[in-house]
Amino acid sequence: MSELSDRARRRARGAARRARDRYHASRAVEARLHALEEEAQEARQLQRRVAELTDVVTELLIPIHLRDDARVEDVLERYRSRL
Repeated sequence: MSELSDRARRRARGAARRARDRYHASRAVEARLHALEEEAQEARQLQRRVAELTDVVTELLIPIHLRDDARVEDVLERYRSRL
């Protein structure tokens, strides 16, 4: 009987250890997921900023090419007001 209960205890400890390891692994995955979500949000913000700057440059190139100084000032003023 003692051998059976020792074997049962060992199996129970092993099961408990595996459950604990799985729990810690899932917590690590959750932490990594959270970090990736934050990085993705930062990338979206940077991409939006690049798109805005591209729009400003495009808006500036056409009036500069046409020598429309009033339009250039208008575009720059709108850009500055968004900062």
